[in-house]
Amino acid sequence: MRRRVIFKAAAAAAVAAPAAALLGHSPANADATYDVAVCEQYHNEIQIYPSSSAWSTSTLKWSFSPGTANGWSNVSDIKFRNTAAFGVVALVTASGGKVGIVDKTTTGTQKLGDLLWYATPGNNPHAIERIPDIGAIVVASSGGYLYLYGPTAISDPSTLALVQTISFPGAHGVWWDDVSGKLWAIGQDYARIYTVSGTYRNTRLSLSRSISIGTNLGHSLDASYSDSNLMLATDTTKVMTIDKTTYAVTPIQSVRSVKSYSQHSSGERCWVQATGATYHGDTRNWVSPTVQFFDAAGTTSFTRSLSYGAEFYKARLYNVTFH
Repeated sequence: MRRRVIFKAAAAAAVAAPAAALLGHSPANADATYDVAVCEQYHNEIQIYPSSSAWSTSTLKWSFSPGTANGWSNVSDIKFRNTAAFGVVALVTASGGKVGIVDKTTTGTQKLGDLLWYATPGNNPHAIERIPDIGAIVVASSGGYLYLYGPTAISDPSTLALVQTISFPGAHGVWWDDVSGKLWAIGQDYARIYTVSGTYRNTRLSLSRSISIGTNLGHSLDASYSDSNLMLATDTTKVMTIDKTTYAVTPIQSVRSVKSYSQHSSGERCWVQATGATYHGDTRNWVSPTVQFFDAAGTTSFTRSLSYGAEFYKARLYNVTFH
C-alpha cells in the first residue's frame, strides 16, 4: 500500500484554531536538515535559509533582490531547475507583472543584472515552470491564463518568446511531472494536466485531463519528496494530495488560505498560511510573518521568521528535481 503522510494533531487543531494560533507554536529545531526558499514580500526578495537554524542575515544563503519598480513588486513564486548551459537557475514571478530566469552562479544577493531572460505577461503572475530538454517556460497568471514561451535555442533563454496563451480561470500554480512527461496546473475548481508537443517556437500545450478539486480557487502545486506518486496542492479551504496514477483528490487538512505547502523526503513539511492581517503599514493581507513547519507525523513543530521583519508569501524546499 502506498504510503501517505497526513497531518495528525495539526488536522484536529486547524478546524477550531485561528491562523494566528496555528502559526504560534515554536519549538527550536528541525529533525532533518534542508534548505528552504521563500518569497518574502516586505523586502521583496527571494531568499534561501537552512531549516535547522534560526533565520537571519547571518544564515541567509542566497537571495534575489529585483527591487519593486517596473513590474517586479510582490515576488510570488520561486523554483530552481538544472540546465545544461547555466547549471542551476532560479525561476521567479512577481505579481507586479514580471517573470524571469536568474543565473544562480554565486552566493549572496543577486539583482536584475543576473537575469538570463524576463518577460511581462501581466495579469498577476503567480507561478512559473521550465519544461526540461526543450527549455520552454510556462507561467500561470491569476488573471486567467497560462502563458507558454518557446526558445529558438535551448541554451539561450534570451530567445524565449510567447508562443501560446491558454485560458484557465484563476490560474495559480504550475509543476512539471517528469515521471509522466506532462505539465500540471491548478486554478479555479480544477487541476489540469497538459501534454507537450513540438519543440522550440513550435512547442504547444494540449489539455489531457481536468481533475475537480471542488468549487474552490486552487492555489499551489508542489511535489511530495516523500511520495513521488503524489502532487501536493492547496486551495481556498484545504490542503490536499492528488494521486498521479488514479487522479484521486484526498483532502488532508481543512484550513483556509494556505499559500504554499511543501514536503521533504523525511516527511517533514512546511507551509505559509496567510493570517489576514497586515504588517509594516502595508496593505498585503495575503502574507504571514512566519513559515510553519510540521514534523513527519504531521504535528506542528516549529516556525521560522525574521527579527527584522518578514511578509512571507510562499516557501518550498530548495530542490532542483521535480519529484
